[in-house]
Amino acid sequence: MSESIVDSSGNIFSDLGYPPEEAAILQMRADLMADLRKFIKTKKLTQAKAAEILGVSQSRVSDLTRGKWEKFSLEMLIILATKAGMHVTLKTAA
Repeated sequence: MSESIVDSSGNIFSDLGYPPEEAAILQMRADLMADLRKFIKTKKLTQAKAAEILGVSQSRVSDLTRGKWEKFSLEMLIILATKAGMHVTLKTAA
């Protein structure tokens, strides 16, 4: 059995075969979730304190820290990132 190594496109979701428009949204969601988890970890916040800062329930923070991406829309993640003091921008590349 021969295995080949294929270079990544830079978007794991594209590499997994998702349509380009869906892959772009999934990548943005994954990036924002990672940034929010890093914010919570770096600030050494408890889930309760993070919930207070983000304006959500502790169970929502638990979902976030456990990577339950399916429970968060891109819009919700942008709102949470903004509440965490992040400046969220959308950029396009040709």
